[in-house]
Amino acid sequence: MRKFDTKVQYLKYKVLREVARFEWNNQLLENVLNIPQIIIPGNTPSMRCCVYKERAIVGERIKLAMGGDKTNPNVIEVIGVACDECPMGGYEVTGACRGCLAHRCEDVCRRGAISFDSSHAARIDKSKCVECGQCAKVCPYSAIINHKRPCEQSCKVKAISMSDTKAAQIDNSKCISCGACVYQCPWGAIMDKSFILNAIDFIKRSDSNKKFKVYAVVAPSISSQFTPAKLGQVISGIKALGFYTVVEAALGADMVVWSEAAELAEKGFLMSSCCPAFVDYIKKMFPDLVRHISNNLSPVATIAKYIKEKDSTSKIIFIGPCTAKKMEFQTEAVRPYVDCVITFEELQALFDSKGIDLGNLEEDVLDNASYYGRIFAKSGGLSEAVAQGLKERGITDFKLKAVPCDGIEECKAALLKAKRNAPDGNFIEGMACVCGCIGGAGCLTHGEKNKREVEKYGAEALEKTIADAIRVLK
Repeated sequence: MRKFDTKVQYLKYKVLREVARFEWNNQLLENVLNIPQIIIPGNTPSMRCCVYKERAIVGERIKLAMGGDKTNPNVIEVIGVACDECPMGGYEVTGACRGCLAHRCEDVCRRGAISFDSSHAARIDKSKCVECGQCAKVCPYSAIINHKRPCEQSCKVKAISMSDTKAAQIDNSKCISCGACVYQCPWGAIMDKSFILNAIDFIKRSDSNKKFKVYAVVAPSISSQFTPAKLGQVISGIKALGFYTVVEAALGADMVVWSEAAELAEKGFLMSSCCPAFVDYIKKMFPDLVRHISNNLSPVATIAKYIKEKDSTSKIIFIGPCTAKKMEFQTEAVRPYVDCVITFEELQALFDSKGIDLGNLEEDVLDNASYYGRIFAKSGGLSEAVAQGLKERGITDFKLKAVPCDGIEECKAALLKAKRNAPDGNFIEGMACVCGCIGGAGCLTHGEKNKREVEKYGAEALEKTIADAIRVLK
């Protein structure tokens, strides 16, 4: 078994691997119905009530691996048949209830949802409860607690609720496609659509007609993935898949921060444009603050634009940890530059679908970005880079006061203050995922180790300044 954080990730990977394996050989459509039996062999269920349900769920995973519901603009989708093992959740009375005389819970409930049994213990009528939480606040024994489903708990923008069938449903008007629910769902009932077939199609067509070259733009967080293989072996593996070359998104980060430092000094207050989920959150929840978002494209789009301008035959596939990037590349601003997005999970599936063993490959080189571009992958890295950008540009009459936001809850707090014209600083670095890009839903692994690996990777950069990295482009 490959190194994944959870068995849910592993199951998802197996489906992606089989879909990719057949697609390489132009045999996918004729084998779609066989994949559930390949993933779930025999007649003994291993995860659900019966093997037939397991295979039905695998069938839904195959649909998502092939692009999902084309009528749904969101890249995050719910597999309804897989979403039935969680309790409905909400406020419940525990055994800590002493049946006291005060009945404060009853007094504060405006919906009449609280009643008492023959032992005077409180009961909550779910048909009346609106989950305001007032009863839990006033209970002297803390006997009323709120049980939320893992997906609801993980969604900090409150885009997930329960449908009439007790399955999770996503409000696209609130969802920022960060993928937190994808990673946290213990049943794998929420998944991101895959564009892995698009990636394979680009590679196959570039081999056959030679009319275009497929560039892989890789996120700096790749340095923390695919262990125990070395990064150089991962780069060799990407080229073995058929990519023309591999370029660092971190070089785009250098380009962005060089421009963004000047933009910040000119405007006096700015919000970062690097995290698509953060940008989407501002647009949906804080539209009055949109004018403060940096005019720069994200690092990925910036370096992709540069490549397209230099090589008109290029096709750009971004490989990274981010599900929100799958939304970003379809936007009007980015669509001309980025042709496809896949995650690290999907890259692992591609490697194995072609039998590429990274450990047996020679090491290739990836060395065209600065330390500051590479540390964009961790929370706080962008703020450090902006400080360096101001310094290198010789902008001494502007004092940076950065507000690095680690996760969407910190982003929300900073944006609320900005909305009241009382921000804590003059530059808000928004990262929707906790720990930054190294905590993205499309990572193989998560944790403190990833931060150490990114810092090590940054320290190994040949270009020691942002200016040195950009100079390579000229």
